[in-house]
Amino acid sequence: MNRDIIAIGGSAGSLETLREIVSTLPSSFTGNVFLVVHIGHSRSRMAELLATAARLPVSFARDGEAIEAAHIYVAPTDRHLLVERGVLRLSRGPREHFTRPAIDPLFRSVATAYGERVIGVVLSGGGSDGAAGLDTIKRAGGIAVILDPQDAAVADMPQAAAEVVGPDFIAAEADLPSLLVRLSLEPIPAAGSKPPSPLPEPISMLEQPLALTCPECGGALRKSGNGPAAQYRCHIGHIFGATELLPAQLELIEKAVDVVQRVLNERIELSRQMAEDSRMAGRKYGQQYWERVLAEAEKQANAIRQVVPELAGNGLKLQEASE
Repeated sequence: MNRDIIAIGGSAGSLETLREIVSTLPSSFTGNVFLVVHIGHSRSRMAELLATAARLPVSFARDGEAIEAAHIYVAPTDRHLLVERGVLRLSRGPREHFTRPAIDPLFRSVATAYGERVIGVVLSGGGSDGAAGLDTIKRAGGIAVILDPQDAAVADMPQAAAEVVGPDFIAAEADLPSLLVRLSLEPIPAAGSKPPSPLPEPISMLEQPLALTCPECGGALRKSGNGPAAQYRCHIGHIFGATELLPAQLELIEKAVDVVQRVLNERIELSRQMAEDSRMAGRKYGQQYWERVLAEAEKQANAIRQVVPELAGNGLKLQEASE
């Protein structure tokens, strides 16, 4: 068995390195390459740009898509790319390192799914995304590779990974593509076999809050007393009983839902106008793009509308309970 799963993370200054890597991978490569580049909300042509250089097929990942051998998958705009055994998953989970897609979620998931078969690679970019995920790959038996920070257009990411992980290879930009090809062809030593470690922080789970927050100012609340007499006080001096916090929290939720509904309604209208403008101008691909955005916004708006009656019902129950 070879190390036939290559997971690569990059940000600013990584495009040309990625093009060199995918162009060097031979058509005989039967594994998979999974790529995350920090693109945020921006419309991306990353798959198209890499496809012009690669000998293997390149595409944006789709949720629930079966993984095909000898294929390069790219994280799409505003979605974390996660890998299960044989299946791709996309998540709009919380941003990590101020970005979505982020590198760490991909690295954690491939480490869990494929363990020692994984080669993790951190390229140029700002911040520290990828460092903790690369450590997970290495602890699961995989290989940790970073671009030499001296060769990186932005050295923060590879430098952070070098400090956190202690990589197996620090490669010059010119040597990196051939190194990955060589590593992917080497069999995994039997003595080094070990089961993959679990995901340290499942992306689908919410963290338990460290503190409650004040509905008046947003500051942390400190509990004083116990039982029915317990009170919660923030550092400014706002004080609440537990039964007062519940309706205040519900009011905050309702305000947040109102904002979400307003923004989604505006998004629907903007998408409708842009789709119509594209249709009138004969811009087929532009029309298709805005129609997809419209359909997604309408789906989200419908989901929010289903939540509103339940919130109103909860508010009525709280009011009745307090009377």
